[in-house]
Amino acid sequence: MTIQTKTSRAATQTQKAQCCGYGSGHPWYYLLGGRVLYPKEIRAQVNAATYRGYLKDDILATAARQEPKRSEALRKIRHEVIAGLRRDIARYRQCAFELMNHTLEQDRTARLVSCDDVHVAISLKHNHIVNGFAHLALLNELPEQQGDLFTL
Repeated sequence: MTIQTKTSRAATQTQKAQCCGYGSGHPWYYLLGGRVLYPKEIRAQVNAATYRGYLKDDILATAARQEPKRSEALRKIRHEVIAGLRRDIARYRQCAFELMNHTLEQDRTARLVSCDDVHVAISLKHNHIVNGFAHLALLNELPEQQGDLFTL
């Protein structure tokens, strides 16, 4: 029997999920039996990494703007990212359910030759969630407001 402490659980959570050399963002990870990660686990992996999403340059350009347009634009981006993340997580859960049903129906003796649509769908949704959490992480790293030039 293994006793897992809080710190070892957190360390395990931030490690990148691997199955037979494939990460959780790859369809073969799921085809070969990789575990579907919870959104909290994906978020922990993103927070431990340095990747900040494909919108990084746009977010940083927006953060360099002058107030009050800066704060308005960043709030708008945050709202869009959160809305997209909610949609992606809902679809990810549907894909996880479909994957579970597919795995139960699949013939265990069949040769693993190629991925099915369900494997591709869940890996794509996983990657969308990674980007959403990466964008939120970058937005959270930015100061709420730009410093005033005349205040100390």
